Amino acid sequence: MPKKKEELEVSAGAAAEETTENSAEVADFEETPTELPTESPESVPAEPTPKPKRTRAKKKEPAEDESISPPEAAAAEATDAEKKETAAANRPNKPKAASILTLEVDGTVTTEAHELDAAWHEIHTSYRSRRILTGILGGVEETETGKTLAVVDYKGFRVVIPLKEMLVKLEKNLKGAEYSDMIRRQNKLLSNMLGCEIDFIVKGVDSKTRTVVASRKEAMLKKRQTFYMNTDASGAYRIFEGRTVQARVIAVAEKAIRIEAFGVECSIVARDLSWDWIGDANDRFSVGDEILVKILEVNRDTIEDITIKADVKSVSENTNRTYLKQCRIQSKYAGKVTDVHKGVVYVRLNNGANAIAHTCLDRRMPGKKDDVSFAVTHIDEERGVAVGIITRIIKQHL
Repeated sequence: MPKKKEELEVSAGAAAEETTENSAEVADFEETPTELPTESPESVPAEPTPKPKRTRAKKKEPAEDESISPPEAAAAEATDAEKKETAAANRPNKPKAASILTLEVDGTVTTEAHELDAAWHEIHTSYRSRRILTGILGGVEETETGKTLAVVDYKGFRVVIPLKEMLVKLEKNLKGAEYSDMIRRQNKLLSNMLGCEIDFIVKGVDSKTRTVVASRKEAMLKKRQTFYMNTDASGAYRIFEGRTVQARVIAVAEKAIRIEAFGVECSIVARDLSWDWIGDANDRFSVGDEILVKILEVNRDTIEDITIKADVKSVSENTNRTYLKQCRIQSKYAGKVTDVHKGVVYVRLNNGANAIAHTCLDRRMPGKKDDVSFAVTHIDEERGVAVGIITRIIKQHL
């Protein structure tokens, strides 16, 4: 037993010494030595020192959850700005449109380009929805094949209307000389209509060349259906006998004018234009005028056969009798010759009365628009005219 106790003590002491040595080694490993142990060159062979490898620093991309610091963000924005400037420099230089300085504060100015774009939009709308547009008849052309075309100016755009689409009721099944005469009459009518306003509906559009083909006939039929065939809430027609309507003057001749009232054309002779006598209708009316007329008759059998009769003088007050009272028998008045028919001279006196002369004492024969001296011999109140003789011609208009 004592021997075993001594062996245990010896082994315990050896373990303690071994633990002390290990702790010393650990302490020596953790502390950085100030001097390395030197060995003789004979004991350690010399080895070449390896050169350190040159490594390129890789650009660290920020993770999705990492935020970019302000300097890095500023650098990125500067890089993007430089790229945009470079791209802008490579592109062809385009002048920057400056704003228009208006006379009024916050005023708006429409340029010619804006007006053309708006007009082209209206043309497309008419093409899709059959909306009626209004333009000025600016020309009559004849193609190489002998076709007649009406050219309408609509806010700067050229609108072409074929002859068969200009009139509602055009004579058909004509051949030879009859067809040539009809075309000649229609061309003359279209020539007299130059400068008037007409309605049309766009039938075809070419966006590349901005060519427009339209139909006046379809627009007139649409208006006829609305104002002559359809009725309002009370069951009455919108245009009926005795109603005063506004009409367009589409042609003017010496003794008559031609009007268009809501899709229906009508001729009015000179005696129905005014209560006073008119020598030349061109002195009172012009193509493109808008006048008031009174509808005297309406025939509406079919939409293509609607005819009307109208006059202008019924809209105004008859002042002939008032002016006639200013005339005295055996008195002389100055006047202007309005017409000469079968030896009868029609005179419009300067005081406003109408007069008829069957005799002329001047050696010269009076003509239209001549200034004459008229002597009153009789007053016809029933007809509203003064009857007398022409004593002399004051001034001739040859």
